[in-house]
Amino acid sequence: MSNNIIDPANMIYTKPELMNDNQMHYCPGCSHGVVHKLIAEIIDEMGLREKTIAVAPVGCAVFAYNYIDVDWVEAAHGRAPAVATAVKRLNPDKLVFTYQGDGDLAAIGTAETIHAANRGENIATIFINNGIYGMTGGQMAPTTLEHMKTATCPNGRDIHLNGYPLKITDLLAQLPGVCLVTRQSVHTAAAVKKTKKMIRKAFENAMEGKGESIVEVVSTCNSGWKLSPAASNDWMVENMFPAYPLGDLKNI
Repeated sequence: MSNNIIDPANMIYTKPELMNDNQMHYCPGCSHGVVHKLIAEIIDEMGLREKTIAVAPVGCAVFAYNYIDVDWVEAAHGRAPAVATAVKRLNPDKLVFTYQGDGDLAAIGTAETIHAANRGENIATIFINNGIYGMTGGQMAPTTLEHMKTATCPNGRDIHLNGYPLKITDLLAQLPGVCLVTRQSVHTAAAVKKTKKMIRKAFENAMEGKGESIVEVVSTCNSGWKLSPAASNDWMVENMFPAYPLGDLKNI
């Protein structure tokens, strides 16, 4: 074989060792799988396989423990930050992170989310924001956009009835206990690269005791949105990004 010819075998990306062989339950095109892969890669690259404790709540994120081979704790709906607080305080040398959706983090878990951040707990939070309740039937979430249709607002979100979309990370960025708030996505190769960089930064902050870090990943839910995976990406760029612009909200 000529030195100028690339061996196709070398072009095939190998699965991160930390990823289990379980078949994923996520819908085709879902952003969760990409974020799982990034987390697995980062933990191995940081050499923290035996020093990681993750917390999974309820929602589409609940089965994360099936796919990433670290120690997991299951939390009640919305209570992941409270559970992570206890885990980290009892195990200060461990990497402790929560993996949460918008319905979990910004609805039933609003109090736990805000107070853990306000206390400056040395944990990282991976926040998947697809603007809808994915697992339970596509209901309106706190992050659902104005005029966006869901199972519980079929004519679109009415701000006079339902209030405004909750930009929870903008609120968290104001708290002194928070050292990093960043909003990213995984819809392109460049976006995946940036998201991986910021998740690693969040994990490093947690290990260095800098306070809480939050990485929001603006994501798609093609099943809930009733769109194809490709159309969902386009819809996200056209509609979600203007409401939830990507970039760092706080990085100290």
